[in-house]
Amino acid sequence: MAAIKGPAIFLAQFSGDTAPFDTLEGMAKWAASLGYKGIQVPTDPKLFDLEIAAESQEYCDDIKAKCAAAGVEITELSTHLQGQLVAVHPAYDELFDNFAPEHLHGKPKERTEWAINQLMLAAKASKRLGLTAHVTFSGALMWHLVYPWPQRPAGLVDEGFKELASRWKPILDAFEEAGVDLCYEIHPGEDLHDGATFERFLEEVDNHPRANILFDPSHFVLQQLDYLDFIDRYHDRIKMFHVKDAEFNPNGRSGVYGGYQGWVDRPGRFRSLGDGQVDFKGIFTKLTQYGFEGWAVLEWECCLKDSAQGAAEGAPFIASHIIEPTKVAFDDFAGAGSSTERNRRILGLDK
Repeated sequence: MAAIKGPAIFLAQFSGDTAPFDTLEGMAKWAASLGYKGIQVPTDPKLFDLEIAAESQEYCDDIKAKCAAAGVEITELSTHLQGQLVAVHPAYDELFDNFAPEHLHGKPKERTEWAINQLMLAAKASKRLGLTAHVTFSGALMWHLVYPWPQRPAGLVDEGFKELASRWKPILDAFEEAGVDLCYEIHPGEDLHDGATFERFLEEVDNHPRANILFDPSHFVLQQLDYLDFIDRYHDRIKMFHVKDAEFNPNGRSGVYGGYQGWVDRPGRFRSLGDGQVDFKGIFTKLTQYGFEGWAVLEWECCLKDSAQGAAEGAPFIASHIIEPTKVAFDDFAGAGSSTERNRRILGLDK
């Protein structure tokens, strides 16, 4: 069994316009000062130039050297926002325009082409950085159909998954060529939001070896999905891990759907590590049991606690949950020598 690596931190929610949060080097030093060993980097141009990274080994080597000098390493790159734009239902066009450069606003076809190219660049950049996994969103053509009312016409969902797969298959092939796992964050608002939808997608992409999962238990708490059983079912496809807490406290007024309320008032809401209901001991145990070798990466999202406090508390929390796999069996002291002949005698086969 291998040990989970960490602690690491996803930088997206901390990036800003003031130092040290306005540059990758500044954020690397900040993360290291809090005890993090790795940083997961969003491909935001002000932090990381994806286009240059895809073509320049010198740029990637320089980025790695600066991070190493700060005391951290890059764990993975993220294209959450670009992945979302690979598949967008027209009802969400205006809402998701903000995820793309301004010159693409109001141009859904061109926006999708840009998003797909961004993923292609991410495969190349990840390879140049020596990374083995990458995280993104699947996008959604069918999210407005998640509740089966009005009744869905026969074949509608099948057609949706067929189209989703056709857009992602060339991207998955590019990640195969780069030797990098493409990990979809299983997330509400995406067509891949639970095990059943991931299975349908996997079937449509012919069980592509690079179609994998970022496991984030917080999104399963809000769906009331058994996240420990999810690990049992899909551990061979789990290649990335966001350590994120959540709670679900339904009442007679609202439940899973949340009543269109803000985050503070919803029954299901994200919390800082240790403040929610996620069984992290169970999660770290199962991931260690199944030989997960990736990073444990804090994704901080909390509707109550300040981000600075959440980040400071995250590194020791993760470190305290990482299990160093045992190299010996606990009962080895009572063991005895063996041989085929002795085993057969014990079984009564030589009498």
